[in-house]
Amino acid sequence: MPEIKTRKTGEDPRAFIARMDNPKRRDDCLRILNLLEDVTGSKAEMWGPGIIGFGEYKYKSGKTVNEWFLTGFSSRKDNLTIYLMSGYAAYGDLMKKLGKHKTGVSCLYIKKLDDIDMSVLRELATRSIADFRKNYLKRDVL
Repeated sequence: MPEIKTRKTGEDPRAFIARMDNPKRRDDCLRILNLLEDVTGSKAEMWGPGIIGFGEYKYKSGKTVNEWFLTGFSSRKDNLTIYLMSGYAAYGDLMKKLGKHKTGVSCLYIKKLDDIDMSVLRELATRSIADFRKNYLKRDVL
């Protein structure tokens, strides 16, 4: 399996957010950044051209060792995308209370933060990160 191409860039995530055209999107991104820094205890870092990640772990895929962020988010054209590596399937109780959203396996898609309950997002991130650290990191990380 080939190496992943998305890596830490060293760019300042706050400078990246400050360059966004839409003031509401900038505000939403800063709110998510602050929430995820608080929940993870990790400083925000840019991963590739548009993902802001928090924390990091290494895992082996075939003969390749990859690094990836513990959690993160990106501002896409239509959505804010929040990445929780443990996925969302185990958190049905929280997902019902979250507000307007869509999900993929590890992606939470929201249009704007005003559509969701931020205290529920905080709890979701907190539980997901704790579960990921407990269940995944112990067996698959180098």
